[in-house]
Order: sequence, then structure tokens, then C-alpha cells
Amino acid sequence: MSANLRDLGLLRITAVTPEVIVGDVNANLSAIKAALDRAVDAGCQVIVFPELAVTGYSCGDLFYQTLLLDKVEEGLLELARYSRNLETVLVVGAPLRQAGRLFNTAVVINSGRIVGIVPKTFLPNTLEFYEERWFSSSVDAVDGLLSIDGIEAPFGTDLLFGVDGFPGAVLGIEICEDGWVASPPSGQLAAAGATVLLNLSASPETLGKCAYRQALVEAQSARCLAAYIYASAGPGESSTDLVFSGHCLIAENGQLLAETERFQFETGMAIADVDIERLTNERLRNNSYAMALPEGGYEILSLIVRNGLANRLLRPVPRTPFVPSSEGERHARCQEIFAIQTTGLMKRLKHTGSGRVVVGISGGLDSTLALLVTVKAFDRLGLPRSGILAVTMPGFGTTERTRNNATELAKELGVSLKTISIDAAVTQHFADIAQDPDNHDITYENSQARERTQILMDLANQAGGLVIGTGDLSELALGWCTYNGDHMSMYGVNASIPKTLVRYLIDWCAEVEFSGAAAAILEDICATPVSPELLPPDEDGMISQKTEEHVGPYELHDFFLFQVVRCHFAPLKVLHLACQAFAEEYTREEICRWLKLFYQRFFAQQFKRSCLPDGPKVGSVALSPRGDWRMPSDASAALWLAELEQLEEEERPAVSGRQ
Repeated sequence: MSANLRDLGLLRITAVTPEVIVGDVNANLSAIKAALDRAVDAGCQVIVFPELAVTGYSCGDLFYQTLLLDKVEEGLLELARYSRNLETVLVVGAPLRQAGRLFNTAVVINSGRIVGIVPKTFLPNTLEFYEERWFSSSVDAVDGLLSIDGIEAPFGTDLLFGVDGFPGAVLGIEICEDGWVASPPSGQLAAAGATVLLNLSASPETLGKCAYRQALVEAQSARCLAAYIYASAGPGESSTDLVFSGHCLIAENGQLLAETERFQFETGMAIADVDIERLTNERLRNNSYAMALPEGGYEILSLIVRNGLANRLLRPVPRTPFVPSSEGERHARCQEIFAIQTTGLMKRLKHTGSGRVVVGISGGLDSTLALLVTVKAFDRLGLPRSGILAVTMPGFGTTERTRNNATELAKELGVSLKTISIDAAVTQHFADIAQDPDNHDITYENSQARERTQILMDLANQAGGLVIGTGDLSELALGWCTYNGDHMSMYGVNASIPKTLVRYLIDWCAEVEFSGAAAAILEDICATPVSPELLPPDEDGMISQKTEEHVGPYELHDFFLFQVVRCHFAPLKVLHLACQAFAEEYTREEICRWLKLFYQRFFAQQFKRSCLPDGPKVGSVALSPRGDWRMPSDASAALWLAELEQLEEEERPAVSGRQ
């Protein structure tokens, strides 16, 4: 499914290291043009070259040569002519003269014109660097215009470059050392509105510098809530005293999107689709950004950028945004989350002075995780595990597998165990309210959930303890819980854990925190289908009510949840991202159907989230009405559903045509 990048709020950018020959402007222009052609063919809309790429960074005293400097000016005009019909932004480093001073500059070229020129401010002059020998700092500029063969262009560090018809797509430029100082110009550029920060660099390679450079780029992109594009000089530079590796990086709000392989003599490119919409959304919700006003005024110059169509986005679109794909990172995250959960519960226990808790266990994922968190919290507080009362409450839909897993796990963990069948109580309740027990409607299901909650609350009163909630973030997003049933507790330890992450947390617990028979039980629990078990088992005694057959796959809903709540994306973008992430698992029609259900349930079930119990926030997405998500229960989903309906209508003729 192809889409217009601009409609998705994306800008395709590349950082390029061309094959430079020191001092050979003609050869360098040819390399820049060839790279420009490649980038345009790849759909790139902004193309960034390294510091002094037109001449090479390591020219030394050749920068004094009039012939070289004259050729640079001719070459820049040649590049401007070459770009006339491209509607692509070219940013290239070049030495330029003004009023008897030589400046290390970034030249912005677009659609046949030199739009603006930004000079370097901080000139390194220690160790292997001696730029002050040749160049003047931007503070020494005497005019806001610079003339190239009679053609004047805006000149200064107070320039920003905005893309016509793309609000929020604003480029700001700094050069090499500018980005390494204590207060980089990029901070001011970002405060003034730049969402894409470009750094034209010539960074020589020394031991350990690669990791430091990457950390710096990622950190600055996060600090500025921006994309940071770093284009660095390559091995074509002089190796008299230094070696340049051509390390290009593209980072967005702390995340590395693309980088080039170092030490390659051929032209290298890092290409990524930068999400301008996400960056502007991040700034809108971050009041600290709004408070960081720029110290001076900036002129915004206009750029013309073509629309780009993309079948596949050039950026990571993880299928499980809450679960890292790397095993090592996933392991570390599980450890951190488990520590947050247990610490939160420990604080609540210390505050209440209680050494008793009640946990309803079903043999399912969520209640198992809640029990494990509770056990670890008791261990850390030095409380006996006997103070944990695990209650299993078999009902009409309970299967032997889940009942056995629940009871055996409780025994292996050494907690107190109580089994209370709810059949008789619920049957009496059905009689009291004239509910036909053969009518397996919502009343049939919810009566069981509320009976279980009543038992847990009363047992907690008897013990003078707390009821530990088991519901997870995904269930809260969909409202897949019974109001004043499993929806309620005295502390919900799983409240911000998405379903796709729960299984990994239990796996991690089986591997790291618990062992032996307990670990084996945990592994079987992870392999059990997700179900509330409120409907009778099938004729073989197996689970008949599988949650994902009713509300859809949790991997999709967790994906939707992240894009809608964390990123604030509209249905068009959520659908496109999901189609890319799940292309091999689901059709577009299936994704659209479940996305519609997500919006319907997410809006309709807000009233349940408006009165949630306390629980620890562990990630960037949480639905607590006291913290991260303030939404009226009466909000309408009509606007979002209408866009989805329009997307479905646009797709239908194409589908029927293929048939």
C-alpha cells in the first residue's frame, strides 16, 4: 500500500558521504551530483553532505588559494542549476568569502537557487584541529547577505528553512564542532521551531570516538525533541595525520534510525523517513519545550520539496512497540519493569502497615504476574509468603488446566491457598435476578466476575489486607473487564503492562527469579490461550472462550494503543504503519476491521478507566485518570471512525477490480 509521505507527516532525508578528492572541486562536484541522483531516485527530499565537501575538509593552506575559492563559487552555482527541476533540498559544505574573511559554511540549495548560507560558529583549534588558521567564526560576519558571483543569498546563523505546505518541517543547521560544545546552536534552533537539525561534519576517527559520536547525536535529538542528521567526511580526505571514516547518522528523539558503515571509500548514504508529525506532537505535549524560548529572532526561508510516494517506509516500525526485539534489551527491560512493580507494591504495603494481601489467581497470564510481583515484594520486605492469600475461584468456564496451574503454582511459591467455587453463589444470584442460566449473555459473564471480586474484597477485610489487582493495560484500553468486578482492586500492579509484554515478563521470571517446578508451571501458563473463562468449556474440557477471537489479536491492539495514545496519530497513519508492520500476518481489511473495533471500544469504555485504582506507571503509555490520560467519558469516536470509513471506501473499488 503506497502512501504520500507528507500525508503521513514524514520527510525522507539522507546523510551522504561522497567520494571526495582533496582540492579537486570538479571531481567532488561530480561525486555530489552522482550521489544527488541516487538520493533522488530513492525518493529523498532533503540531502545533506559533509563539512567542506566541495573541496574536502583537509585542504590545509590550500584554502588560501584564490583559484580554489573561485572554483567553489562556480561549483555552487553549477549545483544550483543542476537542482532546478528536482524539488529536492541539497545542503553542502563549502568555504566562502565575505568582506576579506573566509567562512566554513553550509549552503542550502533548492530548485535552482541558493536559498541561504549558514557559517560555522565554533572553530576547534586544539590537538589535531587548527581551523582558526583559515576561517573566521560566524560572529565575525559583517553582513546578513553573501554574494556569489553577484548573486546574493541570506547569510548567518539566524536562518531556518521551512518546507512549503508542510507545517512543522523546519530545518536548522550547525556545523561539526557547533554540535560538540556545551551549548550547541541546535538547542536554540530547536527552540525557534526547527524539527530537523542538520550537522555537516568532518569528524576524524580515533579509538572510542564512534560510540561517543553516536551517543551525542542521539542525546541531542532527544534533548531537542527533533531529528538530528549527521553527515561526516569519509576516507577520501587526506590521511597525512588523520583518518576519516564517513560515519553518517540519523536519529529521532533519542532513537537511531539509520547509519552508514564506516571506512568505505565509495559513496555512503544513511536514509530514513523522519516523522515530523511525531516530533511536533511530542513538543505540543511537553510544556518544558514551550518554555524554552530562543534568545534571538530567526528568519524562515522557504523550500520547495516534492511529494514522495512510498510503498515501504524507511524507518523501523516494530510490530511490538512495547517489547524490544533484542533479547538483551528485552531482558533488561523486564528486570526494570519487575523492579518498578515490586517497589510500587512495597511502598503501598509499607504505607498501610499491612502484611496481608489477597490475590485472585486463575492460572492465566495476568493473575500469575500479579502473584509473582506480590511474592517478590514480600520477599524484599522480609515478610512471610504465608501472608499472601492466593484465591482460586473455579466457575462455569474454569478448565482443569488453568485450575491445576493456579493451585500448583501457589503451592510451589509457598503462599497461602484458598479454593472457593462460585457455582452455587452465582446460581443463586441468577435465581434472585431471574437470569436464565442457559442464556450466556453479558449478565451471565459479569455475574461471575463480580462474585469473584466480592469474595476477594471480603477476604481482604477479614485479613486486614489489600486486594491486589491483576488487570493489564491492554484490557483497560479495550474495556475488557467487568465494571466493579475484576476492574476494581486496592492496588493494580499490572495497570500499565500491555498484554504483549506480560508473557515476556513471566518468561523472564521463570528464567531469572524462580526455578524448578515453579518455572515449569510458568512456562505452561505462557502457552495457555488468553481467556476470562466465563463460558463453559467445550466438549473436550478445553477453553471455549478465547479473548482474541472476540476483541481481536492483542498484538494488533497493543500496536494501535501505542500509535494512538503515545504518538497521537490519526487512523490513516495508524493503518499504514500497521499494514507495514503486520504485512505477513494480516490483510489490510483485517487490520482495518480490528482498528475500527479498537476505536469503538477505546472511546466507549473510558468510563471504566475514569475510576481506576492506583497502580505503578512503568512505561511511556499509561491510562491512569490521575496522570497520563485525561479523557471525558462522553467523548465521541465519530471523527476517527469517519476517517476509517473513508479509507475503507477508497479501498473497495481497487479490491473489486482485482477480483
